[in-house]
Amino acid sequence: MVTPRGAMVEIGGRTLRAVRAGPSGEARAGAPLILLEHGAFGCATDWSVVQDRLASAGLRSIAYDRAGLGHSPPGPVPRDGRAIVADMHALLQAMGETGPVVLVGHSMGGLMVRLYAVTWPEQVLGVVLVDAVAPEIMKDPVRARGVHAYGRLLRAVAAIARLGLMRPVALAVGNRMGLEGGATVEKRRIYGAPGHAHWSAEEVAWWPATSDMVSAAELADSLPVAVVTAGSETVMPWLKALQVLPAHASRHGYVEHVRGAGHASLLGRRFAVPIVRGVEHVLAASAAGNPA
Repeated sequence: MVTPRGAMVEIGGRTLRAVRAGPSGEARAGAPLILLEHGAFGCATDWSVVQDRLASAGLRSIAYDRAGLGHSPPGPVPRDGRAIVADMHALLQAMGETGPVVLVGHSMGGLMVRLYAVTWPEQVLGVVLVDAVAPEIMKDPVRARGVHAYGRLLRAVAAIARLGLMRPVALAVGNRMGLEGGATVEKRRIYGAPGHAHWSAEEVAWWPATSDMVSAAELADSLPVAVVTAGSETVMPWLKALQVLPAHASRHGYVEHVRGAGHASLLGRRFAVPIVRGVEHVLAASAAGNPA
């Protein structure tokens, strides 16, 4: 069996898998951290290309597997946004990271980073939302039914995976992101794991409640927010209009629509650079607002 990248970090008697990248040693001291939050049915591996690109730009980052996903053992239920951001906070503390932090969230991970930013605002330099879920989606009955259907699909995937039937599916579609090297093998292995699908379904079951938590508190308008979406502005305009709201509400907002990118491939080798640009915008805006 291939040893997973990264390390298992203990938080309160259990562990989460975390992967560091970028400068270390003296170069790491005082440098801001980029914390990468994956989407539903995702894992730290999803961020491998982005972490490489951030490292090339001289930026350090941590990606991790949420409880029950990827290589992380399950955590206590419910797996709602409150539990997930508590784990994020505990992980950062356990790794000696007290801030400042730029939070980057893909898909459903966008809900988690927004919730973290209003829960511990003193730790957060800014937020980057990568083709992120908008909490307003749950206010539309049709879209809400789609979320519930996705949760049922993941439970079916977990049942199929227990029979070993997800392995050939994982080989065929487990690398739609366009990952590189050993991350490709790791992603396919995780994609076919029954526990991964089960705990993904648990998170999706709490998606409506997590959306309510995010809607209950707004990000400060002084907080830099970058929004990077998949596809041109004309692709799914109803969704784009919701996704850009946090950037438009910020005094330091930034929006980039990445033509040709898909929801998954936005994190892969062809389209990862715009995410780095979003991070760099947040860092520059934060530095301008807080000169040394």
